[in-house]
Amino acid sequence: MVKRAAFIAPVLIALTAAAMSAQEPGPFPPPKTEPAIVTPGRTSADPPSDAIVLFNGRDLSHWRGKDGSPPAWTVRDGYVEVAPGTGDITTADKFGDVQLHIEWATPAIPKGEGQERGNSGAFLMDRYEVQVLDSYENKTYYHGQAGAVYNQHAPLVNASRKPGEWQTYDIVFHAPKFDEQGKVIDRARVTVLHNGVLIQNNVEIYGITYHDRPALYIAHPLEEPLHLQDHGNPVRYRNIWIRRL
Repeated sequence: MVKRAAFIAPVLIALTAAAMSAQEPGPFPPPKTEPAIVTPGRTSADPPSDAIVLFNGRDLSHWRGKDGSPPAWTVRDGYVEVAPGTGDITTADKFGDVQLHIEWATPAIPKGEGQERGNSGAFLMDRYEVQVLDSYENKTYYHGQAGAVYNQHAPLVNASRKPGEWQTYDIVFHAPKFDEQGKVIDRARVTVLHNGVLIQNNVEIYGITYHDRPALYIAHPLEEPLHLQDHGNPVRYRNIWIRRL
C-alpha cells in the first residue's frame, strides 16, 4: 500500500500542474489606442463632455413628431410634458449602442389604476421599450411595471418614488445584430438603474416589445431614433442626454 501511494502522488502532482498551466492566460498585447478623455458632469445626473443633450429644459429642437412634424408636447419650467392625444415624439438623430440618462415624473395626483396610471415609455431604437409608469403602491402585471423591459422582463426590484417626484433611469443598451438574410445573430441587451438601483442586469431583449403579441426581431438599420410614448397620461420628462458607445 505504501508503494502504491508513493506512485500515485507524483502523478497527481503532475496532473495538477498541467491543469494549472492550461488555465494560465497567454500574453495579451497592450492596447494601441489611449482611452479618450471625457470630462464627467458635476454630478452623476449631469451630462459628460461627450454626451448629446436631447432635452435641455428649453426646447424640443432635437425631437420630431412621429410623422416628422414639430412635436406638440408642452415645454415649461425646465421640463416637457406629454400632451395626451398628440402622439409619440422621436429624436431627429439615430443611435445604436448607447448610454442614456432620462428623468421623469408621473402626475402628483394619481388617476386610474394599473397601466392607466402615469403610463409612458422610452423606446430604444424605436422598438424596445423600458416602461415608464407610476408603480408606487400601484399593482399591475410584473413585466409591465416601471423599469420593466415591457412584456419581457420584470425589474429586479420596485425602486419607484411617490407620484409627482422626479425619478431617473440610467440605461446602457447594446443594439441587436443581424446577418445578411436579416436573421438576428446577437439579441439586444439592456442594463437599467432606476433611481440609482440596478433593476435590469444586462438582460437579453427577445425582440420588439409588443403589448399584444409575442416578441420577435425584424431586421432594421444599425441606428434608429429614441422615442418617448404618449399613452394618454401627462407624464413629464427633463434632463435627457445620451452617449454613443
